[in-house]
Amino acid sequence: MMVRRKLKLLFAAVLALSLVGCARGCTSSRPPIHIVPNMDWQPKVKAQAESGFFYDGAAMRTPVPGTVARGQLRENLAFYTGRDADGQFLTANPLELNEAALERGAARYSIYCRPCHTKRGDGKGILFERGGVPTPAFSEERIVALSDGEIFDVVTNSKGLMPAYRAVVPAADRWAIIAHVRRLQQEGLAAQAELAANR
Repeated sequence: MMVRRKLKLLFAAVLALSLVGCARGCTSSRPPIHIVPNMDWQPKVKAQAESGFFYDGAAMRTPVPGTVARGQLRENLAFYTGRDADGQFLTANPLELNEAALERGAARYSIYCRPCHTKRGDGKGILFERGGVPTPAFSEERIVALSDGEIFDVVTNSKGLMPAYRAVVPAADRWAIIAHVRRLQQEGLAAQAELAANR
């Protein structure tokens, strides 16, 4: 008697599972059973769809003017543009220059700048070696004379064959790279002075 009851329960469980399993995805000429229909038919707008509700006919709405994405607020414009309120290039690096910032600058320089400018910043990198393309050395007078804001502008927006790194390198890392470049300039100028003294 107990065995029959257990078999009936087992048969009922298997039948229920097979019905639920075939509710969706089974081949049939009849329409599928939608157990929770609101998951299948949701009131929604697909990307690039038309809409008769809005005056411009587009379902996708443009952001309100002045909308800023999360984490993208640029309150300190000088930090992100390299220019002060008057539009002049910053003379000094706005980044707090500590050992961690200098290490970060050296690491980012190795990734993005070293292939062309070399480890010492002498401009004899791969472009010069393989293509004879003149890459400036950081110890050149015109490069030393540039303000930090001008260098930031070049790194951000590109110049000549150098690509723009605005989208690739965050602003803080660009300032850290500039701090490292200044260190390389000092080392390069010191080496040049020592060479001149030994002649």
